[in-house]
Amino acid sequence: MNWRQRTASGLPPLSVAGFTSRLPAYPGSWLFARMLNATLARQLPADVRAALEARPLRLRIINLGIAFDVCWRGKAFVALHPVAQPDLTVAASLNDLWLMARRQEDPDSLFFSRRLLLEGDTELGLIFKNCLDAFDLGAFDLFLQRVAHLRPRPASTHKDTP
Repeated sequence: MNWRQRTASGLPPLSVAGFTSRLPAYPGSWLFARMLNATLARQLPADVRAALEARPLRLRIINLGIAFDVCWRGKAFVALHPVAQPDLTVAASLNDLWLMARRQEDPDSLFFSRRLLLEGDTELGLIFKNCLDAFDLGAFDLFLQRVAHLRPRPASTHKDTP
């Protein structure tokens, strides 16, 4: 690293994605599985549970450089250590995932504008999309309220007024 790459404090610049992409994956996957179980697992119909059984799923947050791997086992989502090839990967920016969870953005419009990526098994992708459309996200609201301060804010183009 040369002297130009250092900040005024003498430390190299650090981006959020640079930091988060270096974190171990499993603790995040464990938390993600817990959140899914607390908010959405009870709403999964029996046929969806059967289709998800033991199939690795990945949520990738593109702008943070992190991914969470989970699968459905029996009656709940469980965390997985990173798998080489999950059956389905859902990827988007944190902001787009936030907007989708709050129903402020439609998954179809995100998908067709290439802001929501679904990679892997097409049938699982359709199940995912249909579940998003059918879920009552009211149970998710409490979780979203608790993490609202973590939501990425778009850069302001106007000056703050007192």
